[in-house]
Parts: sequence; structure tokens; C-alpha cells
Amino acid sequence: MSAPVSISPAELYRHSLRLLLDKDISGWIGLWAEDGVMEFPFAPRGWPRRLEGREAIAEYMRPYPDHVDLHDFPEADLRIHRTVDARTVVVEMRGVGRLVQTDRPFDMTYIAVVTVEAGRFVSYRDYWNPLAVLEPGVAFSGSGHFSASSHFSASGHFLGSSR
Repeated sequence: MSAPVSISPAELYRHSLRLLLDKDISGWIGLWAEDGVMEFPFAPRGWPRRLEGREAIAEYMRPYPDHVDLHDFPEADLRIHRTVDARTVVVEMRGVGRLVQTDRPFDMTYIAVVTVEAGRFVSYRDYWNPLAVLEPGVAFSGSGHFSASSHFSASGHFLGSSR
């Protein structure tokens, strides 16, 4: 699903969360600019720190629903802050669900800095908790590692594999 060019960064972000809850990863990927960049500044060694281009982001996100069953991004925990740059928002949020393979609860807090141009994500810096990969979880993309970033966000809220 394409995002209208006139959509605000906050509206686009909220739409992206709905797509993640619906497990519509192709729709979520469709919200990205062709040359969009997703970064994970707190990623531990061996985990991706930067994904360049929609296709790299798509590859990273495609298996997400097989590993995390998101149930909610509680509205009480969702704060979208405008910045002096009208294209950029800072998002505080929490994703809640379960890990598919272990049926263990998933509950992660995120902060993301997201920039939108022409109704598409062009930059998404996902500040997820790197300690999450130390918790027992599921193998993701065959890496043997689990990352609880999401993000969604788009990002996912957003999972990753070792590269």
C-alpha cells in the first residue's frame, strides 16, 4: 500500500505500526523510499548497524512475523515528538506480543528518530535495547541470534540477522 505524499511523518509512522500489527510486511516495506536507510546505533558486534536501500530493509524485515507475533503498540506508551525539522519525528513506543517459536512474551521499549520525504521513510534510526539479544530467543534468518528491534521500527519495530 502506497502512502500519500501529503502524509505527515507522525501519520506515516502510525500507519506503519498498523501494518506491522497486521503482519503486512510488504505494505510496511512499501512505505520506504528506494534509497532509504535504517540504522541501529546500539547494535552489538555482529549485528547489522546500517541497512541501505529498500531491498536491504525488505530482506531484513521479511521473516519478522515468523519470529515475533506483535499484539499491540499500546497507545499509552506511544509518544511521537515533532522536531524543528518538519520532516523528522522522535518516537517513544513499546511493542508487546510473543516470540513465535518459544511462545515467550515479547515486550520491548524503543526510541526511533525517523525522517520522511515525499510520504516515504528516508531515514530510520532505531535505538533498541541490545541486551535483548542476550535473552534466550529464536534463531532469526538462520543466524542463531535474536534481535528484538522493530521497528517498526517501521520499525519495527524490527528484527535483524547477523551479517
